[in-house]
Amino acid sequence: MNTITNFMKRNYKLLLVVTFVSLSLLAFKSNFTSTSDPEKDKLLIELLTFVLEKGHYNPATMDDEFSKGVYKDYIEALDPSKRFFLQADIDEFSKYELELDDQLLNKDLTFFDLTYTRLMQRIDESKSIYKSVLTKPFDYKADESFNTDYEKMPYAKNATELNERWRKQIKLSTLSSLVDRMEIQESNGKIDKDLKEAAAPINSEVGFQDADVNAKKTTVAEKVKSKTFDELEKETRESSLKSLDEYFGFIKDLTRNDYFSVYLNSVTGRFDPHTNYLAAEEKERFDVSMSGKLEGIGARLQKKNDYTEISELISGGPAWRGKQLEAGDIVIKVAQGNQEPIDVVGMRLDDVVKKIKGTKGTEVRLTVKKVDGTIKVISIIRDIVEIEETYAKSSIVEKNGLKYGVIYLPKFYIDFENREGRDAGKDIALEVARLKKEGVNGIALDVRDDGGGSLSTVVDIAGLFIEEGPIVQIKSAGRRKEVLYDRNKKIEWDGPLVIMVNSFSASASEILAAAIQDYKRGIIIGSKQTYGKGTVQNVIDLNQFVRSSSVGDLGALKTTTQKFYRINGGSTQLEGVSSDVVMPDRYAYLKMGERDMHNAMPWDKIDPAQYSVWNNSKNFSQAIANSKNRIAQNQQFQLVEDNAKWIDSRSNDYEYSLNIDKFKMAQKQIEEKAKKFKPLQNYKNSFNFKSLPYEMEAMSKDATLKEKRERWHEQLAKDIYVEEALNVLEDLQTKKVIKKPITPKLKTNPLVKS
Repeated sequence: MNTITNFMKRNYKLLLVVTFVSLSLLAFKSNFTSTSDPEKDKLLIELLTFVLEKGHYNPATMDDEFSKGVYKDYIEALDPSKRFFLQADIDEFSKYELELDDQLLNKDLTFFDLTYTRLMQRIDESKSIYKSVLTKPFDYKADESFNTDYEKMPYAKNATELNERWRKQIKLSTLSSLVDRMEIQESNGKIDKDLKEAAAPINSEVGFQDADVNAKKTTVAEKVKSKTFDELEKETRESSLKSLDEYFGFIKDLTRNDYFSVYLNSVTGRFDPHTNYLAAEEKERFDVSMSGKLEGIGARLQKKNDYTEISELISGGPAWRGKQLEAGDIVIKVAQGNQEPIDVVGMRLDDVVKKIKGTKGTEVRLTVKKVDGTIKVISIIRDIVEIEETYAKSSIVEKNGLKYGVIYLPKFYIDFENREGRDAGKDIALEVARLKKEGVNGIALDVRDDGGGSLSTVVDIAGLFIEEGPIVQIKSAGRRKEVLYDRNKKIEWDGPLVIMVNSFSASASEILAAAIQDYKRGIIIGSKQTYGKGTVQNVIDLNQFVRSSSVGDLGALKTTTQKFYRINGGSTQLEGVSSDVVMPDRYAYLKMGERDMHNAMPWDKIDPAQYSVWNNSKNFSQAIANSKNRIAQNQQFQLVEDNAKWIDSRSNDYEYSLNIDKFKMAQKQIEEKAKKFKPLQNYKNSFNFKSLPYEMEAMSKDATLKEKRERWHEQLAKDIYVEEALNVLEDLQTKKVIKKPITPKLKTNPLVKS
């Protein structure tokens, strides 16, 4: 299995790994009758290091430098805000800084055991710290500050210093909450006053008696009871205590295996940023995210202290169809069919999920406490649940008498277990066909924030827009390149095409954008460049290497096995895809791409493939020039650019005053500056986005789907990037278009805080 398709059968190196590792592990069959975690951990270390050495595209050398990197990443992952470990702990740990490569080769768990045991001790000690800190009011008049630059912050020298760090961290959190509460109370008071004044003439006109006036006014504008500073301060501490109790409750649910996964991922991360160990639960979540479906009841769960709460029902799922389970219900017991119910109060969330999920057609009985306090047993027959948010969707919009289609693709999804199931390639083809049926004159394909997925679906999607030819080139270490082609001469859409990208469009999104750009088949608009991930990962099930199942599920390894290249020969690694039309981006100056990550693989290039540039777009260059000119003159885009620079300037602000007056003054200054960017929130274009007929019919029967689509259409109507995509599609038209002047609608709301 592969995050950009399944090439395992064609990768001889990985096949050799499977053979060699399987043979070398036969000796373990009789040794692992125990299910003890340390023995399983040693097996995992041996498996991972061997498979990485033999199967990774460019395996790292496991030496002292490697050891230092693992040490740094692991300690940072365990205690990122430096509120658990003391400097004395770090001094003790650092003795192993150059020994981890040897420990890994010798399956030595000394360092992991030491850090795990110490972390558990420090976490336990921290519970009493935060509880003690929150027992008494903070002195918000004290002139002190706190710096949140944890990377540069030293570890606490002793328990007294650590207590003080916790105090300041919590004080900053409560201070922020307190100021928010004070502002909300103040604004509510103003709103209440305005509403009551507005209600007065209404009350007079309808002839209320004086004795009834006050009572009637409250039906129009309820009174807001003002709270004292001390009451608000106490509320913030109580809220902070509740949040920290929930946080430590989450920590309590983590097992030794969870922390060992952190250690293993500190090892795999030294090979490259996309090589990861996936524990059993993570592997399952990965499969669900790739396929967009699961077998279960179709409910999202969340932990509330010792209880498991239903947070959302997935539209179309068994629980949603049954209409008995509701968001807010608390699950108390779970029973499989006619078996005795098991009490799940206090159980780890992952364990509760395992008991509720199950094979299609089987029954699960949930004993729940309803929102009204009643107890009810609900029987649900499990089924395949499709997570609608995973899948492609489209909308139609009219502009100057012509229709355009907008397709949003959140992920290049595929069901590796069922090739007949839904995948992004099939679904995009279907959406294109539906849009053609509606007579659209252009299509904008939106892959913003699309982190990638299956490579085979990229080839299928790109093939919808070209006659035939190469889409992407792939290279494995030490092997000749392989070119993946679209061999179907049929073009599903030969009209104007725009691909929308941003700095979070990665991997498969970049392959699609690069292919469309190299063919000059469509115009790429968006951020200056995409994410810059030009590598291919295989997901290798580690259980296949061990005959005995007594050690439990070993999970999987997602490892980089190949690099992909554009058909022009260049790599998207680090550089990404540069947009034909660059649009200002709020996050343009923040370091968030592949080029900003540790151990990212280098950029390189190979020979280009043979392909012919698309020559049916007569207005191609002019459309790009028109768009650049519009953007340069657009005040809204200039505001986005100014906002991006402001966000970048604030990214290094780590120092916060813990004095309430100074804090409020600093916040007021930030709010004053932020007012300049308020039009970004209130911007609205003049377009009316609609669902296609087939979806309108589905929406009439599904209120949840209707709400989701209406929310999406509202977002599109506020999206200046989509608006410019439509402008570009209009410029690509070969027929004459009657253009009407568009006046952007800027809405303001005095009650909305920037």
